[in-house]
Amino acid sequence: MGMSKSWSCLGYPLSIFFIVVNEFCERFSYYGMRALLILYFTNFIRWDDNLSTAIYHTFVALCYLTPILGALIADSWLGKFKTIVSLSIVYTIGQVVLSVSSITDLTDHNHDGTPDSPPVHMALSMVGLALIALGTGGIKPCVSAFGGDQFEEGQEKQRNRFFSIFYLAINAGSLLSTIITPMLRVQECGIHSKQACYPLAFGVPAALMAVALMVFILGSGMYKKFQPQGNIMAKVVKCIGFAIKNRFRHRSKTFPKREHWLDWAKEKYDERLISQIKMVTRVMFLYIPLPMFWALFDQQGSRWTLQATTMSGKIGTMEIQPDQMQTVNAILIVIMVPIFDAVLYPLIAKCGFNFTSLKKMTVGMFLASMAFVVAAIVQVEIDKTLPVFPNGNEVQIKVLNIGNNNMRISLPGEIVPLDPMSQTNGFMTFDVNKLTSINISSPGSPVTAVTDSFEQGQRHTLLVWAPSHYQVVKDDLNQKPEKGENGIRFVNTYNELITITMSGKVFANISSYNASTYQFFPSGSKGYTIDSTEIPPQCQTNFNTLYLEFGSAYTYVIQKKNDGCPEVKTFEDIAANTVNMALQIPQYFLLTCGEVVFSVTGLEFSYSQAPSNMKSVLQAGWLLTVAVGNIIVLIVAGAGQFSKQWAEYILFASLLLVVCVIFAIMARFYTYVNPAEIEAQFDEDEKKTRLEKSNPYFMSEANSQTQM
Repeated sequence: MGMSKSWSCLGYPLSIFFIVVNEFCERFSYYGMRALLILYFTNFIRWDDNLSTAIYHTFVALCYLTPILGALIADSWLGKFKTIVSLSIVYTIGQVVLSVSSITDLTDHNHDGTPDSPPVHMALSMVGLALIALGTGGIKPCVSAFGGDQFEEGQEKQRNRFFSIFYLAINAGSLLSTIITPMLRVQECGIHSKQACYPLAFGVPAALMAVALMVFILGSGMYKKFQPQGNIMAKVVKCIGFAIKNRFRHRSKTFPKREHWLDWAKEKYDERLISQIKMVTRVMFLYIPLPMFWALFDQQGSRWTLQATTMSGKIGTMEIQPDQMQTVNAILIVIMVPIFDAVLYPLIAKCGFNFTSLKKMTVGMFLASMAFVVAAIVQVEIDKTLPVFPNGNEVQIKVLNIGNNNMRISLPGEIVPLDPMSQTNGFMTFDVNKLTSINISSPGSPVTAVTDSFEQGQRHTLLVWAPSHYQVVKDDLNQKPEKGENGIRFVNTYNELITITMSGKVFANISSYNASTYQFFPSGSKGYTIDSTEIPPQCQTNFNTLYLEFGSAYTYVIQKKNDGCPEVKTFEDIAANTVNMALQIPQYFLLTCGEVVFSVTGLEFSYSQAPSNMKSVLQAGWLLTVAVGNIIVLIVAGAGQFSKQWAEYILFASLLLVVCVIFAIMARFYTYVNPAEIEAQFDEDEKKTRLEKSNPYFMSEANSQTQM
């Protein structure tokens, strides 16, 4: 073991400082890159949402599976320090390759702003992501365990505090990067054509990874470094395998039972290893229920963000986008970890309650489960405000009078009078089989029957403008606009084609008395320009929309005034979201409290219950639970096609509640160990045996003493 002089500061080894800064930079790098990934796939590489999501989840799962590899390399070959350094280099290269893959000008030879050979970019980004997954996963089990290694015996309190500081560094890094990298992405850059700046947004995380590497190497002289202890994982697997095989061979009644199933490995493996593996398997057994927690936890990025898109982001004077709600978790962590450490835990201890690690973890699971109950309640509130869309055999119709006459519309079971430039009160729902006749007429003119096969399960707008003139438009909106954006379409009442440009998007050539398709815009007021040969040159053609909120849809009718100039009338198709995103804060709060007592404690528990040579094995096991949790989400979300989102939340909540009860029972039977004491006991015994071997008289003398 290479020991250097112990530098310390405030009772902590100084080397910890380098490790925490390294972790901060590494997490900034990772989460900054991950925040952009899904948008990069959809907007730049142009994969569809499903493929992008699948690749995204696969990447995340990989990042939590590679720790096993990292632990193997560290234990059997390079030791933690060298593993962290070499895999950080791989990681930095991966980040650089990924940012290079996002440079349009790499293959854009004709300078039109789109890559000429997309496969090059795809291949590069996949290579980059593979290297990143290997890097980030590989160093994960090593960094925290390497940090724990820096403490002496009797520094348990500082070590536990270190795991909390470590966790804070992770979250500070992820918080800052999820705020900063999306800002960089929005910048315009490029040599020949300007567009969203992915190279910069990926480049900054790459640079920070290089910084993380430098900082870590700088502290090299101060670290306590242990020699790699041989391929522990292989040993563990072999020993367990042998025990099971041996037990199976001797399954008849004639063989005496052994105290523990692992004792069947005694023929081949030494006592010390067996007792170490017993410690590990007892903890690993406790890990079995844990993935369920992560399954709920990781839905912040998917389900909860989608929930936020059906809500209104106006909080006071601020306005937040749906995907920014995830930062609530990181902000709360940064606040809650110190509060729990400095206030809550000491208070609980003062009250004389022994709040053990496993009790904390049980409470964490319960809180996460409650968070999903709250999410379900919020969902029910949202559902009340959502518009009703047509079911399978229903048709919805709205009538919009865009002419100058008073019209009468007779529909099955009702007659609706419509003034000029007005619409029916919302959509009317009809059964497709009972939708017999629709007639339109206006005072003093014959009745016209509307002949149009209305498509079932769809919304339609019936445009009428004169006694015998109508047009049926199939609305292409059968849900709230996604990502909290707002749908806008235009109706042209001029005789010539009209083209409209609205904040960068073009509604091209809308024909006379017809409607454009919807295009989508984020919140805020948008300016637009109307362009047509029929509009006299002196007219004003620049207009502004109403203030758009979240999730609404409007039809803008362009009407010709007497002087030939356009004026615009607004009709609401789908009301804006009314439930405020602030209502998500309670569920984020519960989940974050759950995370603080569950995750921080779990790391620390894993470290404290493992023998020194098995730390990284357990660390990898802990991270494996995260990977499995991610896979559970894919399975449950895929298998349980729920018609109601709140039902899925309740299912997840109840699953975790059941798991929580099982875990509480398992925890009840767990006895805490002190690996250091057990190790010391073995050292003691070995010393005795050595003495006996070197001094055969030692034994007999001791015996004669006792006989006297």
